[in-house]
Amino acid sequence: MADDELSRAMTLSWRELSKVIPWGDTFDGISPAGRNVEVERNYLWAAQEGGDILCEVAVYGGETRYDQGARARGVISRR
Repeated sequence: MADDELSRAMTLSWRELSKVIPWGDTFDGISPAGRNVEVERNYLWAAQEGGDILCEVAVYGGETRYDQGARARGVISRR
């Protein structure tokens, strides 16, 4: 599920994100197995401000299970 959400999160363009970075959001979802989960997306500068953007996604079964959640990350290139 984290990989699937990362695919969606990476559809935003560098130009759109560069105006609001750093930015993130968390929302409730239902996993493919039918479990209630929280989905967190974060957009941060990958190395230096104005460069590539790091996109991080975490999917976890509630606040107390954050460390056991699934994670995925990708880079949105400035190009």
